Amino acid sequence: MNVLTREQVREVDRVANEELGMSGLVLMENAGRGVVDRLCETSWPERVFIACGKGNNAGDGFVIARQLDLLDIEVCVITVGDVRQLKGDAAVNFELLSQTRVRITDRIDVLRGVRDEDWILDALLGTGAHGQPRPPYDEAILAINAAAGRKLAIDIPSGLDADSGEAANCTVRADHTCTFVAAKPGLIREEAQPWVGQLHIVSIGVPWKLLHQFGV
Repeated sequence: MNVLTREQVREVDRVANEELGMSGLVLMENAGRGVVDRLCETSWPERVFIACGKGNNAGDGFVIARQLDLLDIEVCVITVGDVRQLKGDAAVNFELLSQTRVRITDRIDVLRGVRDEDWILDALLGTGAHGQPRPPYDEAILAINAAAGRKLAIDIPSGLDADSGEAANCTVRADHTCTFVAAKPGLIREEAQPWVGQLHIVSIGVPWKLLHQFGV
């Protein structure tokens, strides 16, 4: 399995953006669409809940919600943190999401209504996060773990360190993890498996020539 550290993946993004002219919006759209494809291949969902933070990981979640809505799948997006702090591509995709039929709420307690056949997607914290999740993210992680339904982590389970595989006290226990470009070192460590579940590698559309420069 191809493995890249968090810094190497950031460099792939930078080169794709600055040297190849692939905008962050294009990369985010490709990532979100790739997750939707994997989700629907695994089990066509009837209802999906997506917990989103305020970084690029949240932006991926907004893309996924919009793409699921286009497939007539019922979606609820739970915003954790102040959406007014969204920036860049994530902010653009939140504005696009507001033009859809997707329900958007800041109430974490809606997860109490999740059914066993529903999906919960974790788009809270990305691979750049370190240490223990702080409020309100810790509360959201506990709510996700306590809820019924199947869990899918976007890029990495929130609370898990991408490089070391060390799990924080509050870490999402995912049934599936869709990570971008390549596996991260922490995702393939044996001790991380209870949180990662089944690992899927999702392309963000960068050319193979660029990936080969990083040994992929």
